[in-house]
Amino acid sequence: MKQVIQNARGGKLRLKSVPAPEVQRNTVLVRTMASLISAGTERQMVGFAQSTLLSKARTRPDLVRKVLDKVSRDGAMATLKSVMARLDEPLPLGYSAAGTVMEVGAGLEGRFKVGQLVAMAGTSIANHAEFNVVPENLVVPVPADVSAEQASFCTLCSIAMHSVRLVGPQLGDFVAVLGAGLVGQLVSQFARLAGARVIVLDYNAKRLELAKTNGAETVVLLGSGNPAEAVLDVTHGKGCDSVMIAAATQSSEPFLTAAEIARDRATVCQVGITGTEFPYRLFMQKELNIIVSRSYGPGRYDRDFENRHMKYPAGYVRWTETDNLRDSARLMSPSQSAHLDVTSLISHRFPFDRAEEAYELVMNGTEPHLGVVLEYGGAGEVADDRPRMTLSNTKPAANARCVLGAIGAGNFGKTMILPVLKADPRVQLHTLVTARGVSSSGTGAKLGFSQASTDSKDILENSEISAVVVTTPHSTHAAMVASALAAGKHVFVEKPLALNLEELQKVIEARNRSSAFFMVGFNRRFAPYVQEARKFLKLRTGRSMIFIRINAGQLPPESWQRDAEEGQGRILGELCHFVDLAMYLADSPLVSVSAEAADAVRGLCEDVSATLHFADGSLASIVYTTLGDTSFSKELIECYKSAAVCRIENFREITIVANGKKVLKKISMSQDKGHNAQIKAFVDGVVSGVPPVDEQSVIDSSLATLLVLNALRLGHPVELNDQELTVK
Repeated sequence: MKQVIQNARGGKLRLKSVPAPEVQRNTVLVRTMASLISAGTERQMVGFAQSTLLSKARTRPDLVRKVLDKVSRDGAMATLKSVMARLDEPLPLGYSAAGTVMEVGAGLEGRFKVGQLVAMAGTSIANHAEFNVVPENLVVPVPADVSAEQASFCTLCSIAMHSVRLVGPQLGDFVAVLGAGLVGQLVSQFARLAGARVIVLDYNAKRLELAKTNGAETVVLLGSGNPAEAVLDVTHGKGCDSVMIAAATQSSEPFLTAAEIARDRATVCQVGITGTEFPYRLFMQKELNIIVSRSYGPGRYDRDFENRHMKYPAGYVRWTETDNLRDSARLMSPSQSAHLDVTSLISHRFPFDRAEEAYELVMNGTEPHLGVVLEYGGAGEVADDRPRMTLSNTKPAANARCVLGAIGAGNFGKTMILPVLKADPRVQLHTLVTARGVSSSGTGAKLGFSQASTDSKDILENSEISAVVVTTPHSTHAAMVASALAAGKHVFVEKPLALNLEELQKVIEARNRSSAFFMVGFNRRFAPYVQEARKFLKLRTGRSMIFIRINAGQLPPESWQRDAEEGQGRILGELCHFVDLAMYLADSPLVSVSAEAADAVRGLCEDVSATLHFADGSLASIVYTTLGDTSFSKELIECYKSAAVCRIENFREITIVANGKKVLKKISMSQDKGHNAQIKAFVDGVVSGVPPVDEQSVIDSSLATLLVLNALRLGHPVELNDQELTVK
């Protein structure tokens, strides 16, 4: 891909071909459509790079002090090498851009969609480049009626918006804006939208005319009279309630002007980079407040917020830089009765291939300019470099008896799994391991375990124990299964088996080297009505259509499944059940997976439609939603094949319709989702040495669930062949 790069030593600016970035967790890969050259900020950055070493030292005395400290510590030669190496580093330019999402990183499914227009922000993030990888908190969706070139202003708008939020103008307040450049124009519009009466002051008459067109009540041409007198006339002798310094100059003149036009106890907010010497007597006499605006808003310069996806509590920080970006995009929409006009601020548009010409205009001022937009057109493709997998298989060994160790004893394990094992006379409950000693001892004694521990090694290294049940948090499943298989122990693990392809590959490798088998808690395979449905499908020829609807309901806000590291959401934790069920019923090799998600308005991707395509032409459609009333049935399964229908309603009743006849069966007391039959099958397998389920099918369904996430991230169907999944 191409990107604008500058050398920090000599300031030479070039459009270079560089490798395209790769999407990471909690980021999105964006194909840039438009980026904005911020004349003031970028002129200073480029000018600093092009200046001499002496000029750099004068401009940044803080860096000079660091260099001198390093000289005293490491010596002159080592310091010189370090400084010259830093100066030779290529510097990316740009920090305000917009484009379409090409791929969604893990953790952001449903929050963003492939093909969606987004605005992005951040130095060294929203670069003047054909592709950018942007962290979650620095990218926001753009309304459908806002264009890419408009959205490329969002970062500059956030800077202006945050400064207006800081001074908090009330309805009817007089707000003066010193400087009618790009940021000053935006500050003026935001102050007007907040209900203020805006006065803009500048030396450029054309820019003042533009500010007037965009809603400024009064404009004052500096250098043509006393600005204080003009402002006092407009404000009825009081002066301005707040003054926004949006000028870009080394002079401290804006602070003098601000003091003269401000009312008593007014607020002066510095938005642009200016000289900072202020007239103490005037500021003291009026008791003026000085605020320096933090760029885009709270979160800026906070590495945890910008790069590690941390969130601030809304009760303490209502408007972060992310919120400012989002609201800037919203206010650009013409559907708003009073909206932000950024199109009028565009003075020049350049094709991206002519970016060097655009910078020459900005740096040399060859003609008047304001907003300079780079247009990208069609960019190149990003290479698909997804992980590959190879699966082989081995035969497990038989065991004379099932001596069991259990790792984890949460509510599901204590109520649905361990009591069934306790009731089986073939099972000896040996050791229970939990995170807390009190829990392992108390629960272990109640369930009939002979030993309790907090260390899983007491199970894995005990030669008497032949089988392990794992009901720990999702993030530990793959590692626990791999460790148990490596120890030669059969494993039953609650779903999901793995949270990513790398974890799944580790399980496969451990299984290939082990004499033991593994089984995942996909209990619905074992439900009596599912067995009938599978028989119904097998008795008929041709392709089948399978529809599964899950009315799941909302998770409580405190649920562990909302935790990005622990629960990984409901696609991996719950949808996997129904992917496995669909594949079990279809009983045909999986070809591809496609998926769509509704907007994740609560931050978690929960409302999903997934389609599985099979080799025999069959399709399975799975709709998982949290939007229904939970008093309605939770699960519906419908199978269509050869002019016949099989329907399972909430595992309470099954209906088969064929040849014009309907057969209905009901369970009056409770559901049977196959939990007990599943545990019995596991014990059968441990005792006989015959795996109770085809492990290949479990790998397939676990992989298919991961491919649902891939399809959401990539925005197109994912072929199973792309994973090179083979059985040896």
